[in-house]
Amino acid sequence: MKVIKPETYTGSRPWDALPIDDIENASIKLHWTSTPYQWHVNDGPEVFVVLRGQVEMRTRQNAKVVSYQLNEGDIFHAEEGDEHVAHPVGEARVLVIERKGSI
Repeated sequence: MKVIKPETYTGSRPWDALPIDDIENASIKLHWTSTPYQWHVNDGPEVFVVLRGQVEMRTRQNAKVVSYQLNEGDIFHAEEGDEHVAHPVGEARVLVIERKGSI
C-alpha cells in the first residue's frame, strides 16, 4: 500500500510522471507540469483528472480549436483519435489513465 499526496510531487522537468500502477492494459500516472504539452492523438481513450491547479484543455475538431477550462476535480475524457493539448495555468498536477505505452 502507499499514499500519494499530489501537492508534494514535483518532477525534474515538465510532464514528468510518477507511475502509480499498470492495470491490465492501462497505465495510471501522476504528472507534474508548468508548461503546455504538445498536440497529440492517443491510440486509445484517455482520462485526465486535474488534482491541483488549473488546465486549459484544447481540442481540435474539423480544424476548429475548442477550449475547456479544467479546475481541481474536473475530468477530461478523450476518445481514441481525439486531438488535444493541455495548457496548465501555472503549476498543475494531473492524474492520467491511458492505454499502456500511449504518448
